[in-house]
Amino acid sequence: MNRCPWAGTDPDYTTYHDNEWGVPVYDDRVLFEFLVLESAQAGLSWITVLKRREAYKKAYDNFDPNIVAFYDDARIDWMIESTGIIKHRKK
Repeated sequence: MNRCPWAGTDPDYTTYHDNEWGVPVYDDRVLFEFLVLESAQAGLSWITVLKRREAYKKAYDNFDPNIVAFYDDARIDWMIESTGIIKHRKK
């Protein structure tokens, strides 16, 4: 397989390149996942976010928007304290 130079040799990056990048997505849950991950990327490299993908999957209940929509303050506080995801808390 020919890979774009940006994919490098990191397994997370090459798997993403080979199986997801440029592939149309129609599943709402997958679209929500990418919305969350792309939002986390702001100013960071994509590989930084990909390395935390499993932590995001856990934090966002497998990216189920029907569950996330009902997160309460306790759940959001838990997410803020989580070490696996990228976040910024305004003070």
